[in-house]
Amino acid sequence: MIGLLQRVARAEVRVDGETVGAIGPGLLVLVGVERGDGEPQAGRLLERLLSYRVFPDAAGRMNRSLRETGGGLLLVPQFTLAADTRKGTRPSFTPAADPATGGRLFAHLLEQARRRHAPVAAGRFGAHMAVELVNDGPVTFWLRVPPGGP
Repeated sequence: MIGLLQRVARAEVRVDGETVGAIGPGLLVLVGVERGDGEPQAGRLLERLLSYRVFPDAAGRMNRSLRETGGGLLLVPQFTLAADTRKGTRPSFTPAADPATGGRLFAHLLEQARRRHAPVAAGRFGAHMAVELVNDGPVTFWLRVPPGGP
């Protein structure tokens, strides 16, 4: 499972012009589900997202986590993160989970996030979304929990 996290001052996601999720300061995370991913990968990714130290401490160093700051978490499904881009000029989506599995695991990740943190918002799986953000830093990290192992 892949999480592309961005530290944001604010972020929102819209579907058909309607805001379906928005946060103030916190993390916007684009989530990709790969073949072979399951609930263990979702759980490990969530733990990393909540504890990854990307927020500044009093000295300005990235030593504080989302859990410590209480910032918002906006999860946005994005199957293109699982693309194979090693050859040619067109991505292959063979590494991505099928839509049913991807939707189920994204829903599981979202449910677990809402149990463990607040505030949590989300995009809509399978929808065409407009994502707007103000990247703070900019700070962006790519996290991956490989299929088949937490």
